[in-house]
Amino acid sequence: MSPASEIATWKPELDAIVGARAHGQSQEIFPRLKSLDERYPNVAEINFELAWTCDVLDRAAEALPYYEKAIALGLSPNELSGAQLGLGSTLRLLGQLQRSADVLRSGQLQFPDNPEFAIFLTLTLHAQGRQTEALQLALETLCAITEDPGITAYQRAIRHAAAKL
Repeated sequence: MSPASEIATWKPELDAIVGARAHGQSQEIFPRLKSLDERYPNVAEINFELAWTCDVLDRAAEALPYYEKAIALGLSPNELSGAQLGLGSTLRLLGQLQRSADVLRSGQLQFPDNPEFAIFLTLTLHAQGRQTEALQLALETLCAITEDPGITAYQRAIRHAAAKL
């Protein structure tokens, strides 16, 4: 079976499953995703959706290998960004704090226009007991991405205060 016809086989089913999850049916779709993965075991997108669904169900330990496999198999840039963010967050929840920080920093380098990596990194830094660095990063990120006139008016003072923490 050619790759194009193989995609045609699993993609509509995956789309239907993901649509059901969007309607709050995460618990019900997990077995459907597992079944799809058994039939197409090396599809990055299926593994990514399994990981995401595990996260939604608060099953971080189960999500981890799916994130790792999805990333290893190769994802589109948008899905890769989501998978790296999910992996970094999952690692934090599992107490693998240094690995979480490494993944999130890597995501920052790969996706410099995605401030969510910095925000999730602040959570990891905080969990590592690095509260000052976490707060500095949060404030710097806020200044970099906000369009709020009150924050932008005081951006210089906020950055100065953050540097002095």
